[in-house]
Amino acid sequence: MEHTQRQLTLLEKEEEEQAKVEVWKYVFGFSKIAVVKCAIELGIADAIESHGSPISLLELSATIKCDPSSLYRIMRFLIHHHIFKEIHPKIKLDPKSYAQTPLSRCLLKSSKNSMAAFIMLESSPVMLAPWHGLSARVQANGTSSPAFEAVHGEDVWSFAAANPGHSELINEAMACDARLSLPALIESCLEVFNGIETIVDVGGGDGTSLSLLVKACPWIARGINFDLPHVVCVAKESERVENVGGDMFDSIPKADAAIIKSVLHDWGDEETLKEWGYVLTEAGFSRHSVTPINAVQSVIQAFP
Repeated sequence: MEHTQRQLTLLEKEEEEQAKVEVWKYVFGFSKIAVVKCAIELGIADAIESHGSPISLLELSATIKCDPSSLYRIMRFLIHHHIFKEIHPKIKLDPKSYAQTPLSRCLLKSSKNSMAAFIMLESSPVMLAPWHGLSARVQANGTSSPAFEAVHGEDVWSFAAANPGHSELINEAMACDARLSLPALIESCLEVFNGIETIVDVGGGDGTSLSLLVKACPWIARGINFDLPHVVCVAKESERVENVGGDMFDSIPKADAAIIKSVLHDWGDEETLKEWGYVLTEAGFSRHSVTPINAVQSVIQAFP
């Protein structure tokens, strides 16, 4: 009995000591996203990629025009978190160098697998501000305004319409998401689009998703990229894709099929469930299927 009690006491002490270490992760928990954002802004991944081979600290600092000592601290942090890797020289007197990893390539500003735009959006002061009111949101018991609106005085879409810079961040983030998810959809279940001649992408952003889909489906004669007017007015032109402005809660352009991607989660649970209920039942669909693809998303296909 005494031995067991002693073991429990030792275990409790170990847990307490471990807690003293773990809590520092929360003290400086913000640092990881701050440093990753810094790396994107400095173009570290792009510089290493352009160099074509591992690059030394002095070469990297000269390329991105920054102080070597400050950059060293940034790189040490990024290497510790396995975002970049450090290459040790074969000759002892040669300097260490830095190389890409699959994760660091996600920070490239122009790459099909880039998540840089999404990181820049979510780490922006505008998007971080609502998190500082999280406790007030929880205490409000659902009676307060949405978190973004409580901080900025309007919903994210109205804010974006009045702030082109933030709207551009959103568009770029959605485009980078599309470049990841659409190829996976096309590879896994392109057959779901067989026989479709017209299709509307509801909340299609800058049209990246639809342009990729139409290119993969030459039988689609017309794609309609449908989003709010301030979004489609800067959407790119694409063959067989028409950009149409409007509000999905008022009306949606007619087509053989509609896509809704990364849209319905933008509202609370009640509104989302209501919208899904409408999409899957009240709109006349009798059944639906869920198909996993090689991406974070799955494909939910609704049938008449």
